[in-house]
Amino acid sequence: MNVATGALAQAGLLSTEAIEKAAELLQEVTNNNIETVRVLFADQHGILRGKTVVASALESVLANGLAAPNTLLLKDTAHKTVFPVWSADPGVAGGMSGAGDLLMVPDPDTFRILPWSPHSAWIFCDARYKSGGVIPYSPRDVLKTAITKLADKKMALVVGLEVEFHVYRCEDPKLAHADATMPGTPVKTQNLSQGYQFLTEAHYATLEPVMDNLRRHCQALGLPIRSMEVEMGPSQFEFTFDPADPLTHADNMIMFRAMVKEVCAQQGLHATFMCKPNIENACASGWHLHQSVTHIETGENLMVPDATGTLSDVASGWIAGLLAHGEESCLLTTPTVNGYKRYQPHQLAPDRIQWGRDNRGAMIRALMAPGDLASRIENRVAETTANPYYFFASQILSGLDGINSSLALPDAVETPYDSAACRLPGSLLSAIQGFHESEFYRENLGEEFVEYLVQIKQAEWDRYHRTVSEWEQAEYFGLY
Repeated sequence: MNVATGALAQAGLLSTEAIEKAAELLQEVTNNNIETVRVLFADQHGILRGKTVVASALESVLANGLAAPNTLLLKDTAHKTVFPVWSADPGVAGGMSGAGDLLMVPDPDTFRILPWSPHSAWIFCDARYKSGGVIPYSPRDVLKTAITKLADKKMALVVGLEVEFHVYRCEDPKLAHADATMPGTPVKTQNLSQGYQFLTEAHYATLEPVMDNLRRHCQALGLPIRSMEVEMGPSQFEFTFDPADPLTHADNMIMFRAMVKEVCAQQGLHATFMCKPNIENACASGWHLHQSVTHIETGENLMVPDATGTLSDVASGWIAGLLAHGEESCLLTTPTVNGYKRYQPHQLAPDRIQWGRDNRGAMIRALMAPGDLASRIENRVAETTANPYYFFASQILSGLDGINSSLALPDAVETPYDSAACRLPGSLLSAIQGFHESEFYRENLGEEFVEYLVQIKQAEWDRYHRTVSEWEQAEYFGLY
């Protein structure tokens, strides 16, 4: 079978470069004695889904793609399908009735041999309709569209990642039949180290075996790892990565989260990117996204201030756009019930929509100085569970609107927890409502995308809201 004459190439779904790369991959698979290839796509929650094929089937996948149930794009975080796919009209773009198939179109640039499973490899895909048409809520295509809009203005976004997460020792994996619920019973864990000793050498030494293992796997995957740090809380880590373009780093973030969880599980550990685990003394994890805008042809950083320190029009407009659309963007930056419990004052997390100069309490931290070619902003709003494709798209669309509309930038804040700035949403429900009412996102992401994501996240909120909590039991069970 020849990839160049396959269905994907004939439909224009593979570029000439991708076809050439595919041929190289097939040789790489043979040379490295690869036995299986995991053909995957990141779903609406940023969770990898797909199928594993034997190595000899990879050529067929590269030539023709691979089918998977379209309901994978219709599930909430409990893996429950929230659209009525057995009805004549499931109420979602493209029909999707009957739990039919979608088409996974592989991207050869994402192929990786897995260092923790060296007989196996990954390849990431774009999820498409069976016809090859773009699904309006398919994550990689959503980001690609946003990148193209920015490129049309001769600009490109460069992002750097700071990612916080926890690694615990797994004491009980909860594999009893009674624990196989939807979602499953949370595992029981223990700290690897005590916390609240931020960036201390002694705690790095304690955690070094895990740090080293994860760092080596990052390097083996080609992820541009820069630093490994002891974060504030018990068993809390932070890994940072050198700058890259948004699509590359969105793929990298998906790879990183999956790698961390899989490698730790092999070692009897439990890694979690949940924002604020319900564990005694646990600290909340955030995702800080560094952003600079460059000229697409010259590579010039358009965020460098002038000699007086005055922000450039691009930097001013970009920040103003992020602020103007910060509230309605929260469903894309903070997509879980749990994430809104991080927005607390005096905890190195934002609670209001504002910016400051090198101020870690503000949502936007400006790190720009005359002559500093690394001038950039850091958005501290997101949680590490965020789908990176949706998250990055929200930043591009918001920042671009700020530039195009010449939005006025408010004054920087020095005391972010005392300002009169608008507060971030207090709950996932509030974020859902803000996104649902957003004319900006209906125009820029489409009516279909907005209605789709709102229905999925509303189902998640409804399950949470209807569950009787420990607080309710303690508050009312004895009183009444």
